[in-house]
Amino acid sequence: MSPFFMIVIFVISTIVGYKLIRNVPSLLHTPLMSGMNALSGITIIGALSATGAAVRTGNRLFGFLAIFLAMLNVSGGFAVTHRMLGMFRQKEAQNE
Repeated sequence: MSPFFMIVIFVISTIVGYKLIRNVPSLLHTPLMSGMNALSGITIIGALSATGAAVRTGNRLFGFLAIFLAMLNVSGGFAVTHRMLGMFRQKEAQNE
């Protein structure tokens, strides 16, 4: 697959993803973020396998960067989700 074709796919998927997320109501952002954390876990597995198969040092560095950024996304997403769910628990405890 040519690099130009891969860039075109990336740009189109970025535009489609932006359009989809922009139309999501604010009440669904937390469940959507939790689902995206699961997809980021799949990204980590793909980055691990691509890094393991890399031959050149530069490719391994890019693989390490991909693993690091995906892990940062997963941990940050779970932290935000946990914090938002904690806000709902506090309201239930105050009502009792």
